[in-house]
Amino acid sequence: MPGSQPPPSELVQARVRFLELVAELRPELHRYCARLTGSIVDGEDVVQDTLAKAYYAISMAAEVPPLRPFLFRIAHNTAMDMLRRYERRHVDAVAELPEDAAVGEWADPEVVRAALATFLELPIAQRSAVILKDVLGCSLAEIVEITGATLPAVKAALFRGRAGLRARAGESAADRAATPAVDAGERRRLNRYAALFNARDWDALRDFIAEDCRLDLVSRHERRGRGVGEYFARYADLRDFRVVPGVLDDGVAGGRLALAMYSPRSSTQPSSFVLIEWRGERLALIRDFRYVPYIADEVRLGRAAFHADRDARATAVDVAPRS
Repeated sequence: MPGSQPPPSELVQARVRFLELVAELRPELHRYCARLTGSIVDGEDVVQDTLAKAYYAISMAAEVPPLRPFLFRIAHNTAMDMLRRYERRHVDAVAELPEDAAVGEWADPEVVRAALATFLELPIAQRSAVILKDVLGCSLAEIVEITGATLPAVKAALFRGRAGLRARAGESAADRAATPAVDAGERRRLNRYAALFNARDWDALRDFIAEDCRLDLVSRHERRGRGVGEYFARYADLRDFRVVPGVLDDGVAGGRLALAMYSPRSSTQPSSFVLIEWRGERLALIRDFRYVPYIADEVRLGRAAFHADRDARATAVDVAPRS
């Protein structure tokens, strides 16, 4: 019938095929978006919005466009829309370069090493240019295509952005040394959750779920309400892991309370992170990044940081592990 929708099973299969198609580009998209927004979590929000827009556009197109420039253009515009809502200095025009300034087709190693929060010190045009050129290795022509800027404007933004990042590198390192402060009540709840998780007390954890709790298993699916309890079955089947409560310092002021997952448990670096939000004593949101490992990679590489709660053992509930 004209206008009829395909069966749900076909829609699911189409979405799976699309995610497989973009899987190799997704970490690159996140590297760009995380640095534009200054946050690995906000960057992932932009990536998901980008993929949703791209999926719809491709479903309406006669043929699939070249994916890399197509996805990066959408990601750039999506991030710019978000930043326009929260930043005031993004629209500054980029002046032309002085005639004796040179911008080459090489990457600046100082930019590659920069932490996410450092990029926020730059106007957005400069931020975008240095990320695309020095972090992702795009050519000047590709940056023009992705951003819609002129070549002289891209060169000027790149020249000034590189200089700005080098000037701010020392300041950012000092700022990142401090551990973000967290609310005592929120920390207590997170530590209790972690203790029950390590004890594998899934029934006790399900009792925390609010009626309208939302689960976001990033890049897989979302659930709401009591159905969220099925989430714990995924970890019940795993044996060699541990969780550590703390603060994910991803560039957002004050950081975010998070659980770091270590699998195997002897690992010294987290393999993934879970964000937890509470409403009173009930779980309001579980956001698990298990299936997007590039989130943990940013912490491993020092672009973001995780501060484990040293008092977790003292404040967590002592629960005997269940079999």
